[in-house]
Amino acid sequence: MSCEPWQCSEIAATKKANPIQKPEVAVAMIKKAARPILIVGSNATERWMEGKQLIDYIIDFAKASKVPVVATAHMVGEFLKRGYEPAAFMSAMDIGNRLVDPSWQGLDGKGHPDLALFVGLPYYMEALILCGLKHFAPDFRTITLDNLYHAHASWSFPNATLEDWANNLKVMTQKFEGGQ
Repeated sequence: MSCEPWQCSEIAATKKANPIQKPEVAVAMIKKAARPILIVGSNATERWMEGKQLIDYIIDFAKASKVPVVATAHMVGEFLKRGYEPAAFMSAMDIGNRLVDPSWQGLDGKGHPDLALFVGLPYYMEALILCGLKHFAPDFRTITLDNLYHAHASWSFPNATLEDWANNLKVMTQKFEGGQ
């Protein structure tokens, strides 16, 4: 597994994402967060693993972890079709701007999120949002759950096969379901 940015022109400068080698590490960071948030992009219906769409893995994970989901683009309709109601829906750039704003009190008005999980956004868009967060909200923590390494995140899974990606998501969901 590689920890080089998937997009060749992506230059991370001196600060690069810490690679997540085991899904249990991501679970521990999510459990430690007081106010995590999960941002799901439009590619969640474009990716298939083991006969199942990414959005279905994400719904399983969201239900188990109880992390509030922000659906971007047309994804709110996809979630609703599957009987899952996300906490909010807005454009990816809008949620990126809100996360940079220290006065934003989160989806429920009770406090700014302390950890943002990203999955399923187009690579270039996710890279730009993460770059903005890295530079304009340097103390804010981010994790990408994609199978492509994102150098601008705080933590990112390395480039991985679809099989490894599906396994990571299943392990993360099981760790929340099992309460471990």
